Amino acid sequence: MKRALLSLLLLGGCTVGPDFHQPPAPRQQTYTPQPITPMEAPEGVAGGTQQVHAGAPAQDWWRLFGSTQLDVLVARALAGNSDLAAARAALDQARESWRAQRGVLFPTVDAGAGSSRNKSSQYLSPVPGDNTYTYGLQTAQVTVGYTLDLFGANRRGVEQAHAQFDAQRFQTEGARISLINTVAATAFQEASLRGQIAAQERMIAIQSETLDILRRQQVQGQAAGADVLAQEALLAQTRAALPSLQRALAQSRDLLAYLTGGSAGDGAVAGVDLDTVTLPRDLPLSLPSALVRQRPDVRAAEANLHAASAGVGMAIANRLPQLTLSASAGGQSGGWANLLSVANSFWSLGGGITQPVFAGGALLHKQRAAQAAYVQADAQYRSAVLTAFQNVADSLQALKSDADALDAAMMAQTSAQASLAIARRQYQQGQAPFTTVLIAEQAARQADQGLVQAQATRFTDTAALFEALGGGWATDPAP
Repeated sequence: MKRALLSLLLLGGCTVGPDFHQPPAPRQQTYTPQPITPMEAPEGVAGGTQQVHAGAPAQDWWRLFGSTQLDVLVARALAGNSDLAAARAALDQARESWRAQRGVLFPTVDAGAGSSRNKSSQYLSPVPGDNTYTYGLQTAQVTVGYTLDLFGANRRGVEQAHAQFDAQRFQTEGARISLINTVAATAFQEASLRGQIAAQERMIAIQSETLDILRRQQVQGQAAGADVLAQEALLAQTRAALPSLQRALAQSRDLLAYLTGGSAGDGAVAGVDLDTVTLPRDLPLSLPSALVRQRPDVRAAEANLHAASAGVGMAIANRLPQLTLSASAGGQSGGWANLLSVANSFWSLGGGITQPVFAGGALLHKQRAAQAAYVQADAQYRSAVLTAFQNVADSLQALKSDADALDAAMMAQTSAQASLAIARRQYQQGQAPFTTVLIAEQAARQADQGLVQAQATRFTDTAALFEALGGGWATDPAP
């Protein structure tokens, strides 16, 4: 009997449905129609020349920014972010579901025991051998059942569960990568807003001082009322822009607190000082054929395609015959002492085959639905690949524009500082009124504001390129 069961376990039928094959590597060799040239900007905060080289990003790419403050924020986010914790729990669930699904490949074995007290009617023959009408009955048995996987329905089910687990682990890795980039981008934005607010407050102070001078000149008959009104309107506009910056700063700090597993009520999270951040100069750039293996979202789409392929096989197998085998053995007696004696033992062997004949067309339409799901998953995979290429191309173009914008912002600041120096010298020599100095200083503060925005944008877009390239993940996460 044992040999027969072992033979049935090892017996494998055919596996119907399509066998999944990894999609071929893309033929595309570049991301942009033009060669990628070095992205040059003057030296300084976020300045310098960036250039790409072949290769994958480092696992801990955020450390390339050389900011201990950023390292701390990322570490806190990876340890305490609730969304990442939820993704990891979903991964554990998918892993256990896959392992549970593997159980269909093995026989089911159930053991049971029971005891009852019974009385039969005197009009019937006594049930026990001692011709009594009242008796106790004890039963113990083991039952074995197995569905022979003739057409691979069970194997396809395990294959699908494993593919769904793969999809979830890639999605979890994607969530980790996205979290790191969001933390970096938010930290750079928070630092930029602090710089912009400082420049805005300085402009308000300058314009307030200008207004006071104009009012005094108006009293002395040296300034027209229209000039005073114009300055009052300008000051009001400058003040009106400050609350939106302050609101954005508060929201950035709240977001940093959330990303790192805290609450805004816990107090402000220490941000990043742009002056202490180093711009990565050598940027890795993977070939498109390597990118599809590095991007977790592309790998997740591939795993979903695999799951859909297995679903087609399951739908086809469900329309074919199923062979079920069963066996049971045990003992039954009026007392526990002799329950397992040869005289009280029983056993049975059985088998059955089931062929679906009519189900109202349900099985056929389920197969067609599975085939449509496969077509959908294939389109989603191709879309994920194209999206990955677009993300890299957009990031490269953004970095090129950022270098030009930073160059212009630095030139604007240099010019504004030079103009301010000239205005101050002219005022000291009595060649220009003090309002000229204030106007030049206001222009300088506006240039400062533009420069800090350009610096933060270049840092942010550099981080975005690392995310677009797969965020430093170049090996499969452990199953």
